[in-house]
Parts: sequence; C-alpha cells; structure tokens
Amino acid sequence: MKSTLPLLTIALTLALAACKSSGSNPQGTKVNMPFSGSKYESNGTWFRGVGQGASVKQNIAKGKADIDAKNQVASQVGTSVRAVTDQYLGQTENAQAADVADKFQSLIREVMSTELADLRKVGEETYLKEDTKEYTVYVAYEIRKAAMFRFMKRQARTDRKVSEQELKVMDEILDQEIKRAEAEGQ
Repeated sequence: MKSTLPLLTIALTLALAACKSSGSNPQGTKVNMPFSGSKYESNGTWFRGVGQGASVKQNIAKGKADIDAKNQVASQVGTSVRAVTDQYLGQTENAQAADVADKFQSLIREVMSTELADLRKVGEETYLKEDTKEYTVYVAYEIRKAAMFRFMKRQARTDRKVSEQELKVMDEILDQEIKRAEAEGQ
C-alpha cells in the first residue's frame, strides 16, 4: 500500500498538469495577430486600420486585406465626422444648420468614394499555409487626422453646391478638428 501512494500521487499530478496545458481555457486559444497593439490602433492623432485577406492566389489575398484595412480607416473617418456634425447641429440653432450638416455628410461620402488623403501603408505580412496552399495577407494603414481634415477643406472648396456661408462653417469645424488632432500629436 505504501508503494502505490507515491505512484498514485505522481499520476494524479501529471494528469492535472496535462489538463492545464491542453488548453482548457473556456474562451479558447489566444491567437496572436500581426499588427496588433496600440501602435496599430487609432488615437487622437491617427486613423488606423488593419486588414486581413485569404486566398489560394496571393494577389487576391492581398487585395482583400487592402480593402479590409482601407474600409476600417474610412469607417473611422466617417464616424468621426458624423460625430462632429452631430455636435455642430446640437450647438447651433440657426436655420442653415441642417443644410450645412447635409453638405458635410455629402462631402464625406465624396471624399471616401474618391480617395483617402495621405494614406500610408505601415506594414504588410504574407503567410503561406503549406498544406492548403492558401495565402493569408495582413495589411496596416494609417492617416494623420490633421491631414485628412485639411484634405476635406480643400475638397469642400471645389464643391459648387456649397455656399459661402456653409463653407465658412465647414472651415470652422474642420479647423477645430485639425487643432485638436495636432494637439494630441504633441
């Protein structure tokens, strides 16, 4: 009996250790992704986006990742400007506030459908899964917020549907956002 007790203790200890190391975490196994962490997250100075794409063709995987990352950046720009526009509407009680907000939203859609200003690729990694011959590409992009808002100011000036009064209000709003973004970057 004395000789089986140490063997039983050792067997139980090994069984418990095996249970812990086999990934019994209720959330599953943590996956480490490229371009994760605060360096790749948006903040007061940058709009940032990370995309992922997979395909058996490398160029298609890259295209998917590119679109995914750019959509993330564009979505953040749009959300940020919508919040600024809503804030303007809440603070303003003049009759033209709704018109300015509509023109602002129109400007955002136009900017997003044409080009994101000063978009920079800050990283790209490609992986090949040997067993399936599938490529997975990860891409990270960023835009300096102040540069994006300056680009929007230039675009507003070329829009013939925007009146002088509306342009003045848009300039004021965008100037405030440029100052805020530049202050965050220092």
